Amino acid sequence: MRPTAGMRLDRLPIVSFHRRILWLLSFIFFFELGDLNTFAFAAPAVRQAWGLDIATIGRIVAATFVGMFIGATTGGWFSDRVGRKRALIVTTLWYSGFSLLNAFALGPTGLFITRLLTGVGLSAMTVVGITYISEMFPADKRGTYQGWIMTVGLCGIPATAYVARYCVPLAPWGWRLVFVWGSLGILFPLFASKLEESPLWYESNHELTKADEVLDRLEAAAQAEAGSLPQMRDRVRLDQQDGGFKALFSRWNFPRVALFLVAWIGQTLGFYGFTAWVPTLLVAHGFSLVQSLAWSSVMSLGAVPGALIAALVSDRWNRRWWVTIVALLIAACGLTYGLSFRKEIIMVFGFLVTMLIQTFAPLLYAYTAECFPTAIRNSATGLTYGVGRLANAFGPFAVAALYAHYGYASVFVYIAASWVVVALAIGGFGPLTRGKILA
Repeated sequence: MRPTAGMRLDRLPIVSFHRRILWLLSFIFFFELGDLNTFAFAAPAVRQAWGLDIATIGRIVAATFVGMFIGATTGGWFSDRVGRKRALIVTTLWYSGFSLLNAFALGPTGLFITRLLTGVGLSAMTVVGITYISEMFPADKRGTYQGWIMTVGLCGIPATAYVARYCVPLAPWGWRLVFVWGSLGILFPLFASKLEESPLWYESNHELTKADEVLDRLEAAAQAEAGSLPQMRDRVRLDQQDGGFKALFSRWNFPRVALFLVAWIGQTLGFYGFTAWVPTLLVAHGFSLVQSLAWSSVMSLGAVPGALIAALVSDRWNRRWWVTIVALLIAACGLTYGLSFRKEIIMVFGFLVTMLIQTFAPLLYAYTAECFPTAIRNSATGLTYGVGRLANAFGPFAVAALYAHYGYASVFVYIAASWVVVALAIGGFGPLTRGKILA
């Protein structure tokens, strides 16, 4: 009986081609996460340069999230059709190219369009990237390396903040340079030849000869570096299935699709409910704008160590339980933050929420991808991730309504409830995936 691609990949030690994946995907995630925040840093200068009101800025922000929904759902489908490597190149070129076009926008309408199209590429690349990581690393390391890649990628956010800090004041058009910075992922195709196509994708498309050619190269490289390879381990294997968008709604797949729709909607509402509203709500809570921005900056420093924690713990226990526990911790810390009037507690628990949110993200990325068969992995991940992003088009209205009718604390009860829903869904119904060979 022919060993599967998953069985052969799973026995490989971590060697140089894994490390190439680490650094190349870290590169594109660095600029993806940086680009996602470029408009936030450029917006004050854009508003001043073009005399825009807050509502117009809000519509441009919303355009990015609508684009992310489109990108996640279509990008996943695209990757399942053309392959992971090709989709990585196309989606990275897409978000980078439109990020560069942001710099040449002549007015709010043009910027609205380019930000929407940038969002398409950003979300599509994320979905393809997290799937590629899950398919190319051994089962007992894929969560760890998802965490490491996110750790490096998250450094793109403070890097972009510093670029904005120095570029925006240079001239009335200085904000345009921030978008040029966000487009530097366009260099990725120069190095993409160092990546292999996913053998799992070849196998799911019945291209067994191509799958074996890639696996032979990887095994030969691993033997040259690490010596003889261990025997293939007999592990529980996820059932292989036919692809197609209709397969998402099959009797076997739809319960998992529904589960992750709940998880990603709850995660998105909880995430953006906290991060997008903290500065505004602190001012509403009675603190000065200067204090609000200073404290928000300190809290944001928790992001990188948060992803590092995910890298260190992800593969040490079943991700179902890590996702559940971290979601409950975020709910508890967020509620403590929201019910406090002491600045020390606000600072400490705000930092903890930011840190744990970024611990949670790589865990859910890895867990979502490994819960579906290769034929629909990107389509399922893209649909659930994309609907979650689309939900954020309504989240701000919920926060505003709660604050107006029930006050400051009610917002954090709502945010905590969003995370509790995620914990109950995954903890109660999520499959166990640790050590399972992908099919």
